[in-house]
Amino acid sequence: MDAVNARLSGWLAALAAYRRRNTLSMLFLGFSSGLPFLLVFSTLSAWLRQAGIERSTIGMLAWVGFAYSFKFIWSPVVDRVELPVLHRLLGRRRSWMLLAQIGIGIGLMRLAAAHPAPGHIRGVALAALFLAFSSATQDIAMDAWRIESAPVELQGPMVGAYSIGYRIAMIAGGAGALAVAAGFGWHAGYGAMAALTSVGIVTTLLIHEPKAAPTRTEQAREAHVIDWLERRAHWPRSLQGVGAWFIGAVLCPLIDFFGRFGAICALLCLAFIGLYQVTEFTMGSMANPFYIDHHYTLDQIALVGKVCGFTVGILGVFLGGLLVARIGLARALGLGIVLAVLSNLSYSLLATTHTPTLLGLGVVNSLDNLALSVQGVALITFLSALTSAKYTATQYALFSSLYALPGKILEGTSGFVVERIGYPEFFLYTASLSIPALLLLLWLWRRSMAGDGPSALSTAPTGPSADVRA
Repeated sequence: MDAVNARLSGWLAALAAYRRRNTLSMLFLGFSSGLPFLLVFSTLSAWLRQAGIERSTIGMLAWVGFAYSFKFIWSPVVDRVELPVLHRLLGRRRSWMLLAQIGIGIGLMRLAAAHPAPGHIRGVALAALFLAFSSATQDIAMDAWRIESAPVELQGPMVGAYSIGYRIAMIAGGAGALAVAAGFGWHAGYGAMAALTSVGIVTTLLIHEPKAAPTRTEQAREAHVIDWLERRAHWPRSLQGVGAWFIGAVLCPLIDFFGRFGAICALLCLAFIGLYQVTEFTMGSMANPFYIDHHYTLDQIALVGKVCGFTVGILGVFLGGLLVARIGLARALGLGIVLAVLSNLSYSLLATTHTPTLLGLGVVNSLDNLALSVQGVALITFLSALTSAKYTATQYALFSSLYALPGKILEGTSGFVVERIGYPEFFLYTASLSIPALLLLLWLWRRSMAGDGPSALSTAPTGPSADVRA
């Protein structure tokens, strides 16, 4: 009886964490982070396809997503530079978040005013690039705010609330935008999404700034920085300051990561991060063109997205967190890969049918959203486990930038592949892209079991199942 009460108390304590102010704030900040994502990728691809844009061009436009992949380049700027006026009023993290959110609103309004046509999509591409850059900048500041606003033991509920808000925003930016576009046109659809940026802006104004990040003086105390300054004492003070900032903000986090895991294991960890969701990224821009080419209407796509996408997506977030706790991180990561493969195989099967049905659309959409949710929670947990508390913001920016890079490169070629081999073979190809990630996961898991790899992969599951075994 005591064991049952202890387990119940543990679950109640975990649920209570979701009632905290910062955790609830992450729900709305997650919405602000997730809103631009589909609007610059799959939703935009549906608009362009309806406007007669070639699939090869649509695929190449996915390369604007490199803004997410290379955000680590300007993350030290977001981490250290103080914005005039805004910094004094809001603080470092909130000022950058607000600036980025205003940029997201401007980017969406520019897209709302665009008129895509074959041979005339330069304006759309520039607006999409600006939107992606603003969104990536918001993510840098938001991740830093999350990490600095709560201790390690509360990061799980913070990530959970963020993921739920993110999924709701993806439904709004996907099915919601499509539904508005079906009834009132694409300009109204993107205009409505621009209005929703107010959710993030209001939240940013209401939340509290976390404790100040380490000052430049504290960063200069790093051993590597001190050593570098001593060897260049003859340099002008201005150059010494720039060099010390670069060493402390950029090189020290890399030295720390490779020092903890060793060169080979660290490189394979980075390779696994980059390959983990390559299947979902590669097929992402072709999902809506596939629906349209398969004669589904915008209303049907929006309906299935709202019912299946929202329901399965939210359930998938909770399932992902539960799986990490009950079966361990390594198995949860592996299950995410299996779900992604099954999702793309179901797309391939649907592509061979000649009569579109809502049931078929619902099944593939549900599997896709389930895979995305489970993979997302498992991957964020893995990235957080790799991150050193001393360099959280910079290392997390590097990891979260890298995870999309290979997928974005392949996504940009997806239109050419579809035009060359057709949809059934294309989805078989995307399913096969998960095999390298699965092999790397097995290798890293074995290294961790031997005590020579990421310890999070070999950590025993926690939660009710662990209590029962004990």
